[in-house]
Amino acid sequence: MNLILLAVPFFFLLIIAELITDRVRGVSTYRLADSLNSLSAGVLSQASGLLSKAIAVLGYAFAYEHLHLTVLPDEPWVWVLAFVAYDFCYYWSHRIGHERNVFWASHVVHHQSEDYNLSTALRQTSTGFLLSWIFYLPMALAGISPVVFVTVGALNLLYQYWVHTRHIPKLGWFEWFFITPSNHRVHHAQNPIYMDRNYGGVFILWDRLFGTFQEELDAHPVVFGVSVPLRSWNPLWANVQFYVQLWRDALRAESWWDKLRIWFMPTGWRPADVVARYPIDKPDLAAFRKFEVPLSRGQKLYAGLQFASYVAGTSWLLVVAAQQSLGVLAGAWLWVAFGLYCIGTWLENRPFARPLEALRLGLNLPALLWAQQVGLIGGGSLSWALLAIWSLASLIWLFWPGRAQAQTA
Repeated sequence: MNLILLAVPFFFLLIIAELITDRVRGVSTYRLADSLNSLSAGVLSQASGLLSKAIAVLGYAFAYEHLHLTVLPDEPWVWVLAFVAYDFCYYWSHRIGHERNVFWASHVVHHQSEDYNLSTALRQTSTGFLLSWIFYLPMALAGISPVVFVTVGALNLLYQYWVHTRHIPKLGWFEWFFITPSNHRVHHAQNPIYMDRNYGGVFILWDRLFGTFQEELDAHPVVFGVSVPLRSWNPLWANVQFYVQLWRDALRAESWWDKLRIWFMPTGWRPADVVARYPIDKPDLAAFRKFEVPLSRGQKLYAGLQFASYVAGTSWLLVVAAQQSLGVLAGAWLWVAFGLYCIGTWLENRPFARPLEALRLGLNLPALLWAQQVGLIGGGSLSWALLAIWSLASLIWLFWPGRAQAQTA
């Protein structure tokens, strides 16, 4: 049972509730482009997980099968132990994800949003499967079964959703034991006083124990985001941006030792000769301005509607994925990734965004034909009619006389 998939409707209902709370309180914690970018990263992460989760699960299952020191029974106390053990492993995975370059390259996606709301919680990496799974192998050695491991991992992730909000203040004694919205806001800050703190997923006890706890301070309002801004609404670029920086720096470094060690050095470390020739400009926090691209209401509405179609399509893909081959899932991932890239381009108001959209819409029917042929979608004329109407209506909106030449508001 996929707990994350079952929770998706509740995620969106809570986002709606948060938007209503914004309106009631007369504040604005959402920007459409930023939220769509966060949600796009989440959708891409779920689609990518269909190709990559097997690596982590199979690696854990192999370690459990061949390296376990004992086998724990299927008892309630084992589930509780596993839940606590998972969060302990998560703390170290998360901490290293902030403290070493190659791990940060994956985790940085979650921190790139310059807003903080429930959509930020869904902003997840698509490359975490590469290295993060190794931190959980002690649980396999201890005899915690793969079923228990996967379930408590999902519960850990579900807990973390509600703490991504600015509407809940400090919670008194609860702050001493559990991750809360207040101490997790600290974790998402780029203020020097807050950076690299509060790593726990459920329990804040690990941070208090290992010296990484920091309380949210009224004297230092949180500034969200990363010190080197992404400045893009492209979820694909969000996932590779820091990898690209590391690769470029490795190529530019004169020392072979620097070319190798840059990947595992503390986050932000760069070879001295590369720093001298290729400095990276970091914005002054006092003059920080959020990344924004002016868009008309029509452009925003169009982006939101097109994105909704990818949420629906990816949700269906998650439902039927277990019956599909790796090749079919790879083809479906390409459809998701290309669509989200096009939407990101649209949100950035690129000169080529409109023709790229026309290409994407033109590929909808061939994509449907392929999906029916491989068994992703059942046959029949209804799917063809609905997709044809949707694509045609979108194309008419794109090229309605005067709209293509209109300037954004």
